[in-house]
Amino acid sequence: MPPLPRRRRRDRHGRGLRGPLSPPGTPLARTRAQVFDDLVLDAVESLEQRWADQLRGLEVAVEDVPPTDAPSPGPDPVPLGRAFPATPGLAPRIVIYRRPVETRAVGPDDLADLVQDVVTEQVAELLGLPPESVDPDYDLRDDD
Repeated sequence: MPPLPRRRRRDRHGRGLRGPLSPPGTPLARTRAQVFDDLVLDAVESLEQRWADQLRGLEVAVEDVPPTDAPSPGPDPVPLGRAFPATPGLAPRIVIYRRPVETRAVGPDDLADLVQDVVTEQVAELLGLPPESVDPDYDLRDDD
């Protein structure tokens, strides 16, 4: 029987095994979902500074895509977010849908603005106010 061919190893030039390009916890190691979650948290925190009493107990969630069996709350067939008012036993909550929001954003700065706008719109719906009164910068971002 002939000898088995020798397997090549990943360290064929003697530099050791390949590892991650950056250690965990550094910005390069963050996933798109983690970055998106941080943008949502930043948007909520900026609104909580102004509306702390009204937003007490608000739950915020991020889901990848909206459920297919739920009707669209607005004219857009794919919602970017949804607000759920408080019910007995459940706190008020908003859900932001990551993939539809990311699809509509042109770049990282546009994504941050769009996330802020979607969070503002959902909070405004819960409070029964126009988005412009919830976040004074809402109109300014729409004009960009």
